[in-house]
Amino acid sequence: MIDRKAATVSLRTMKNGFGIDVKTQDNVTIGLEVSAQYHVSYDMGAGPADSGIYKSYYMLQEPVDQMRDFITDALRSSIPVYTLDEVFAKKDDIAKDVNATVSEQMAAYGFTLVSTLITKIALPTEVENSMNDINAAQRKRAAAQELAEADRIKRVTEATAEAEAMEKAGEGIANQRKAIALGIKDSLEIIQETGVGNDEANQLFMFTQWSEMMTEFARTGKTSTVVLPSDFSQSASMFEQMLTASKVQNDSKE
Repeated sequence: MIDRKAATVSLRTMKNGFGIDVKTQDNVTIGLEVSAQYHVSYDMGAGPADSGIYKSYYMLQEPVDQMRDFITDALRSSIPVYTLDEVFAKKDDIAKDVNATVSEQMAAYGFTLVSTLITKIALPTEVENSMNDINAAQRKRAAAQELAEADRIKRVTEATAEAEAMEKAGEGIANQRKAIALGIKDSLEIIQETGVGNDEANQLFMFTQWSEMMTEFARTGKTSTVVLPSDFSQSASMFEQMLTASKVQNDSKE
């Protein structure tokens, strides 16, 4: 039989949010916004005085303030062992540890702490500006590295292409010289097959080459008249002179 009703106690889960300032291991003061969900314990205990409802009403006059104090104390004890970067990285783990600690404390007063969340980490203005500057510098450095790498790849590609082109050009020149050498060899063999001796064959071949060079020189040179010696034996010095004149002319065109 109930003589009278002392109070009405709600068993619904409630939410409370608040903010605190704490200092990290690297001496940065940060602001934390904390959200806590809690409700009166459903435990009935061995008797009325042991139930969560009884404890929640009679043991604490301001249970929400007490819960805030417990959470604040737990956070200010745990945060200083972490650097600023670690707080950002491990804020969920920190909140779980705080929730476990405060749950035990609030259970003695008839409350169950459902969850504790760190919903926001606020930085001092100068620290936030410094972090933004660092992030901007890192992005610029990364962009510069990407541009440098792209330029390096471009240069390597161009150098590789140029080297391949030079290699192909060298192969062409080598093949051309090989073809010329084979042509000379074949010409000498054909002349020798007619019964002409080696010395005569060489002189005949040299005269043919010299005549062709003189004809080409007369065609492409600045003068239209070429004087040939009557004695081929004198052509060697003139041959050297034509080569020198041809080289000078080509150099002047370049």
